[in-house]
Amino acid sequence: MMLYRISLLGILCLGALAAQKYSGPRPEKPDVPYLQHADTLIATEVSEATEEKRKEDIAYIVPGASSPVKTPLAGPIFLFQADKLSADKLQLYRFEVKNGHREVFFSQKHKGSTRARRLNVTPVSGTLVRIEAAESLENGEYGLTPEGSNTVFCFQVY
Repeated sequence: MMLYRISLLGILCLGALAAQKYSGPRPEKPDVPYLQHADTLIATEVSEATEEKRKEDIAYIVPGASSPVKTPLAGPIFLFQADKLSADKLQLYRFEVKNGHREVFFSQKHKGSTRARRLNVTPVSGTLVRIEAAESLENGEYGLTPEGSNTVFCFQVY
C-alpha cells in the first residue's frame, strides 16, 4: 500500500512538471526554424530552391556556396513557431556544394540516393515545437524544407 502511494505521488509530481509553462526564448517569426544556441535564437537562411531536371533525375539548387547561418553543433536544435507550416512536414537534407551553389540531387534510377535525415519533433508550448536532428550531422551545408515545397531553411554545420 505504501509503495502504491509513493508511485501515485511520483506520477502526480511528473504531471505537475509537464504542465509548467515554457519560459525560454521564442522565435521572432512564425514558420521559420531558429537554431538554438543556449538562450540565443538564430533564424535560418530562408531561400527558394530552383528545380532543374537532368534526364530522368531532379536537382534542387540554392544560390551561394555556403549559408551565412552557422552552428558548431553536430546535433543542432531548432525552435519553430508553427502557423501555416507544420513542423512534422519538415525534412532535413544535406547539400553538395558545386560551382558556387548548393544542391541536392534525387535520382529516379538509384532509390535512396538522397535521403532525408531523421528529425525528432517535440511539442514545447502551444504551437512552439523543438526540432532536433535524430543523428549526428557531419560538417557541411544543410536545409530544412517543408514536404512538397521549394522553400528551404539553410544552415551550415562546421
